[in-house]
Amino acid sequence: MISVVIRNKNQDKALSFLLKNLTERYLDDIGEIIVIDNVSSDRSEAVSKEYNAQFVTVKEFSYGGSANFAANQTKFPIIVMFSAHSYPVSHDFFKLIKQKFEANPNLAGLRCLHSPNDYQNFINKIPAKEDPNRSGLIFSGSAFRRAVWEKYLFREDVSTFEDKEWTVRVLRAGYDIDFVPSVFCYQINRTKKQIHFRFKNDLIGNYQLWHQDVRFFSALKGLLMSILMLFKSFFVDFYYAIKRFLHTIKFIINKPEKF
Repeated sequence: MISVVIRNKNQDKALSFLLKNLTERYLDDIGEIIVIDNVSSDRSEAVSKEYNAQFVTVKEFSYGGSANFAANQTKFPIIVMFSAHSYPVSHDFFKLIKQKFEANPNLAGLRCLHSPNDYQNFINKIPAKEDPNRSGLIFSGSAFRRAVWEKYLFREDVSTFEDKEWTVRVLRAGYDIDFVPSVFCYQINRTKKQIHFRFKNDLIGNYQLWHQDVRFFSALKGLLMSILMLFKSFFVDFYYAIKRFLHTIKFIINKPEKF
């Protein structure tokens, strides 16, 4: 059986849909559902209980730390991790995952499909060893073997990309990371504050893991390009707003015949 772990913070509506989806379509494939919650103030706990999911609170959140905490709560050999704002789509989502793990005892983890990049790398057979960033695990719709995790815990001192760092480490240890054609949806609308928080972590993570250094000139160039794009976006939106207004006035003056 499979353990499903869901990382959540104040996503009760999305969480409700994910749990409804899991329990109505995939319950025969799932041994347990565990919601790892970062001190939500909404109805997340009530929603979890409504669908008989275990609800566990983690107060000190970090990406690697929460992943370790989540995996430690499970009891089945395969762990599938979701964010509350993602959900499986394909009818055989978990069956394909189980088949891949059963066929390859050296398999450490699987990346499911949710974006054009996933599908392109999957079809083009670009392995995680060649592109660990875009073919490695992503901890919203990925599966990993618990026995491998017990040997190689997720690092808690990385700001983000704990899934990619783990991918690189287990590949070096001789394990396999592969794609599986299990399709899921990743649906989230981040606020400006959340986008900035993600940017800060990604900046550190890209430097720590991929060694992408940043210089003053490139930072200044990024600022100028952002300002230019803001002006461009404003004038383009203004232009088409005027065009829509004029077209509406023309329509009012020359209304077509009703059918």
